[in-house]
Amino acid sequence: MNTTTPRVFIAATRQNDGKTTASLGLIAALQKHFPRVGYIKPVGQRFVEIEEQKIDEDSVLMDAVYSMNCPLVDMSPIAVEPDFTRKYLQSSNNEALVKKIQKAFDRVAWEKDFVLCEGSGHAGVGSVFDLSNAQVAKTLGCKVIIVTQGGIGKPIDEVSLNQALFEKEGVEIIGVILNKVLGEKVDYVTDFARRGLKRKGLDLLGVLPYEQTLCNPSLDLIREELKAGLLNTPPTLHSLVEDVVVGAMSAQNALKFFKRGVLLITPGDREDIILAACTSIDAQSEEKMAGIILTGGLPPGEDVLKLIRTMPIPVLLAQADSYQVASKVHTLIVKTRPSDAEKISLIRDIVAKNVNVKKIINSL
Repeated sequence: MNTTTPRVFIAATRQNDGKTTASLGLIAALQKHFPRVGYIKPVGQRFVEIEEQKIDEDSVLMDAVYSMNCPLVDMSPIAVEPDFTRKYLQSSNNEALVKKIQKAFDRVAWEKDFVLCEGSGHAGVGSVFDLSNAQVAKTLGCKVIIVTQGGIGKPIDEVSLNQALFEKEGVEIIGVILNKVLGEKVDYVTDFARRGLKRKGLDLLGVLPYEQTLCNPSLDLIREELKAGLLNTPPTLHSLVEDVVVGAMSAQNALKFFKRGVLLITPGDREDIILAACTSIDAQSEEKMAGIILTGGLPPGEDVLKLIRTMPIPVLLAQADSYQVASKVHTLIVKTRPSDAEKISLIRDIVAKNVNVKKIINSL
């Protein structure tokens, strides 16, 4: 296996702590020092099917943003399907999986100046099939950066747990990136987190401030998660949802909630609220609602549908009831997607300004 190309492994203290955000920004920052940066997610858990191959969503994202010039199947060699663990425990084909990861890394690293490897959760994720993040990092000869949520006590406690498993596998941790730190607490958290990590023998590599925009889902993401139908043809499905309103009040009382970035959730037979929302929207204004979801699988009457088809914002029809839809939107895991141009630009800026990339490079 290639042992000469510089590489780093991005891990986390848990899923959805910001590995992909950090990776997306770090690739752009690393390209200023290494013109040709490769990417691999050795073990992926959320995948899409492309040309009959199961490819991790993050590999698709990185290739779309950075044009990696490498087959997607090599950037995502192992996709954990629903029955993957059961099959492994029956056959225990660890050697074949390890070789698959090593060969994929060789192809990803071909003619590259640097390779960024992204893990899938905390150090122990994948242990059940003997491919924990710690084991994969060791297999690829990587040093590790741990990404964790902002704070002091809890993040350092969780980093310590992960540190123990990486050290057990003989993997060196370069340092830690804190993510989603509230703006007014950045200086305070930076000071005390650095002190706490130093006591564990770890460096603080960066503190990323919390940005609400990065946590806001797009209408297209919500549509996919709900498997909802689209009732009109708006100019875009990529509007970000900043707030959610459930239309369970009178139409007159609902009017005050129809503001910029609002997603209205209401039963499909509440034509009074639907009409109030439709007539309140100025197609020329930038201050439009994000969209409307009609629930219960209840399409409104033909007259209202005609009006909906002229709307400049997405109007979706979901089969679930309003409570179920609102709950799903509230608990939605927001992942950055190739179409999220505003988010991607913001991530690059945040990482460039707040992560000590030179320190990372020197540590390698």
